[in-house]
Amino acid sequence: MVEILPLGRFSHQRLELKRWVPAFMSSHKTLFMVLWIAAFASVFVWQRNIVDGFWVFGRAQIKPIPRLRPVAFNLTDFGGVGDGVTLNTEAFERAVSAISKLGKRGGAQLNVPPGRWLTAPFNLTSHMTLFLAEDAEILGIQDEKYWPLMPPLPSYGYGREHPGPRYGSLIHGQNLKDVTITGHNGTINGQGQTWWKKYRQKVLNHTRGPLVQIMWSSDILISNITLRDSPFWTLHPYDCKNVTIRNVTILAPIFEAPNTDGIDPDSCEDMVIEDCYISVGDDGIAIKSGWDQYGIAYGRPSMNILIRNLVVRSMVSAGISIGSEMSGGVSNVTVENLLVWGSRRAVRIKTAPGRGGYVRHITYRNLTFDNVRVGIVIKTDYNEHPDDGYDRKALPVLEDISFTSVHGQGVRVPVRIHGSEEIPVRNVTFRDMSVGLTYKKKHIFQCAFVEGRVIGTIFPAPCENLDRYDEQERLVKRSFTQNVTDIDYDF
Repeated sequence: MVEILPLGRFSHQRLELKRWVPAFMSSHKTLFMVLWIAAFASVFVWQRNIVDGFWVFGRAQIKPIPRLRPVAFNLTDFGGVGDGVTLNTEAFERAVSAISKLGKRGGAQLNVPPGRWLTAPFNLTSHMTLFLAEDAEILGIQDEKYWPLMPPLPSYGYGREHPGPRYGSLIHGQNLKDVTITGHNGTINGQGQTWWKKYRQKVLNHTRGPLVQIMWSSDILISNITLRDSPFWTLHPYDCKNVTIRNVTILAPIFEAPNTDGIDPDSCEDMVIEDCYISVGDDGIAIKSGWDQYGIAYGRPSMNILIRNLVVRSMVSAGISIGSEMSGGVSNVTVENLLVWGSRRAVRIKTAPGRGGYVRHITYRNLTFDNVRVGIVIKTDYNEHPDDGYDRKALPVLEDISFTSVHGQGVRVPVRIHGSEEIPVRNVTFRDMSVGLTYKKKHIFQCAFVEGRVIGTIFPAPCENLDRYDEQERLVKRSFTQNVTDIDYDF
C-alpha cells in the first residue's frame, strides 16, 4: 500500500516562519527561543517527512513502506470497519492469526487504513509489521470489562497499584521476535480519560494497563506513529533486547492524567530512543528494572540505552528519569541532545533504601532546560514500596554520573543532589554548565553526601562538596566536605 505525501502545508509553514523571524530577532531571549523552535520544528518535520530514513522534499512523492514484508493485508480484509463505533477486536485477531502462519516466509504486514478503529486489547505476533496509515487511529475501548487481566509483573511482586492481577495493554506482545509498529504518523489512542477518572475515584480493583506493552521479546522497532492518552504507562518494553523507538510523538494532558509515563524501558538491554516528542502527565521517560525485593530476585538490569534528540515536557514529574524502580540495576545509559521545557524537573535519578541494585555509568550531555523548576535531581529517599517485605538494608549504589554541556534559562534550582549517609552519590562530574536563573535564592546548587568534581568554570557556582579542576583537568582545590548538607527544601 502506498500513499502520496501532501507537502503544501509545509510550504505554508516555511513562509510563516519567515514572517516570525524578525520579531524574534528583537528579543533578548532570541537564542533560547530559536533553539526551542528549531527543536520542536525538527520533530514536527521528522514525524511527517521521514519514513524509515528517507527524506521527502519538493514535490509530492510516494512514501516507501518501511520494513516491507513478503505479504501485506488490510484490516478491512478481515472485516474491520473504521467508523469509531464498530468493535474491531475480532478483525485484529483474525489478521494476527493469519500473519502468525507466515513466519517462515518472513511474516506479513497489517495495514490499518484511514479511519477510527475501535478495539479491545489484542496481541501481536512475531515477524509482523503493524502499519498505521495517515489519519488512521486505533481507539482503545473504554469499558474495562473488555480488558483482560494478567498476572503481575514478576519483578514488581503484584499489580503496581493493587495486589493481584493487572489489566493488560491495548496492544500486547510476549516472547516475540522481529516486530515493527510504524506508519505514516497514524495514531494509537488509549482514550484514557475514563481510566484516569476512575483511578482518582478509587473505583478500580486492578492496576491500569499500558497502551503498548512488549514483553520478553527482541528486535522491536516502533517508529513514525503517535501514541496518546494511555490509561497508564504509554509504551512499556519489559525485559526486551534490541529495541528501537524513533520518530514517535507521545501525548497526554500535562495535568490530571496520572502515571501516563511516555516510555518506560524496564529491564531492557541494547535500546535506542531517538527523535521523539513527548508531553505527558508523568515522566517523559523512566528507566526501570524492578521494585525492591522482587526486582532484586528477578535480577534483570536495564543497560546499554541511548536516548538522543528529544523534546520533552513533564509538568508533574521529570523529562528523563531513572527509577525509582531500579532494583535490578541500571547502567551504561547515555542521554544527549535533550530539550526539556515547561517542566517541573528536567532529569532525575530516584531511589531509596530497600531498592538495592545500582545506577552507574550514566552520561548526560548537551542538555537544554527552558522554564524548568529543577534542572538536575538525584533523590535517595523516594520511599514507596510494594509491601512491608522489603529489606531496609538493601541499599542502592549510585556512581559514575557525568553532566557535560548543560545550558538553559528560567531555571529555579539548577542542581539538587540529595545523597545520604547510607546512600552517598559518588564520582559525579560537571563540565561546561551555564544555566540562567529565575529564583534568587542562596542555595541553588544543592548537595548532600556527594563526591565528585567540577572541570573548569560553571554557572551557577557549584557546592563545596565537589573537587575543583581547571580546563586541563588539573586539580585546583580538593573538597573535604563531601558530607555537608546544603538541602533546604524538597522537590
